[in-house]
Amino acid sequence: MTDVLEPATTTATTATDLPLRRPSDNIYLSGNYAPVEVEVTAHDLPVVGEIPVELEGRWLRNGPNPESVDDVAKHHWFMGQGMVHGVRMRGGKAEWYKNRFVLDADSRSAGVFGANTNVGGFAGTTWAMVEAGMPPCEMSYDLDPLGINRFGGTLDGPFTAHPKYDPTTGELHSMNYQWPDLVDHVNYTVVGPNGRVDRNLAIPVPDMPMMHDMSLTEKYAVVYDLSVTINFDVLGAGFPFPFKWDPDRPCRVGLLPRDGAADDIVWCDVEPCYVFHPLNAYDTPDGKVVVDVCRYDDMMVEDRCGPFTESPATFDRWVIDPVSRRVTETRIDDMPQEFPRHNPKAGLREHRFGFTSQVKPTEVNLHGVINKYDMAAGSVERHDFGFGRGGAEPVVVPKADRSEEDAAWIMTVVY
Repeated sequence: MTDVLEPATTTATTATDLPLRRPSDNIYLSGNYAPVEVEVTAHDLPVVGEIPVELEGRWLRNGPNPESVDDVAKHHWFMGQGMVHGVRMRGGKAEWYKNRFVLDADSRSAGVFGANTNVGGFAGTTWAMVEAGMPPCEMSYDLDPLGINRFGGTLDGPFTAHPKYDPTTGELHSMNYQWPDLVDHVNYTVVGPNGRVDRNLAIPVPDMPMMHDMSLTEKYAVVYDLSVTINFDVLGAGFPFPFKWDPDRPCRVGLLPRDGAADDIVWCDVEPCYVFHPLNAYDTPDGKVVVDVCRYDDMMVEDRCGPFTESPATFDRWVIDPVSRRVTETRIDDMPQEFPRHNPKAGLREHRFGFTSQVKPTEVNLHGVINKYDMAAGSVERHDFGFGRGGAEPVVVPKADRSEEDAAWIMTVVY
């Protein structure tokens, strides 16, 4: 686990001057979910412990961070202009910390919805990303906003927060939905190594499902067509995020051959559920697909503000059989958890290890943990952050001089 970076005096203000909006009746606007109101630049951060010298680059994270909220009671966690936080590491030092809104001040004042969910780099650029519409927003290496990136004008439609990278082809794959422009289909988009769209395939769906993520194997793009959809009653009641659990909607997973047409998708029924994030997926020698997921029994049944107060996510393994069109589900761990990650060197092939973060959103005095799962041994190790502390998404950085799958640095923010 990484060492803690202590707060530093900043060039803009000091930590004691920051006006933090902590108390709120909406849990997604309070405590550690509360928005950060100022952009900060801090240099030469003090370090407790040691930063491994081989960790050279930027640790980045993104979050909704609304600049203003019109109606606290109806505010959804997924809404906001977006803010990227970053720490630049080099030579065992933390050279800088910066946080920047994804959009410039003019866009934010106009109420533009930002790319507020994920952040990453591809084709020499840094992207902030969101599901359900907006293309990526490009940022400079120093996190200054550069505007919307439509892949050199080749993206005609939405993008996603969670594209999947194929290290063999250098391609980026995504499943994209957009309300209200796409009401009867989602787009499967492939971006080439040059940062331009090579393929865009429309996949018909019976209504508009919330499709937060996808999976990718060497043979298939995996489509999650699950039981959370647009709900016009929610929309009519004035909630800005109009998706809701639909108990009567069939739930299915699709296997799309990567060079196939929409008619080639093999749809496999699955018990009603919702999945935000899969860990990794791979093809088996007998033609099946294995994927480990954080699975919710239901999602946003009554809670209009976020995903964590009702049915917690468990960690499950799905084996998808395109011949029988069945999905076999096995529970790995019933601890409430989310944000699964794996060693990127194991992407698209069988993985042995996976990492997740425990979720305790409504507990103030939490003991949060990061889980390390050994799929071969059927075991789990838990790293406890201690009383009153919790961890965020674990980022897996392979060690440069080691080949073992679990030889990696696990990076997260602890609050």
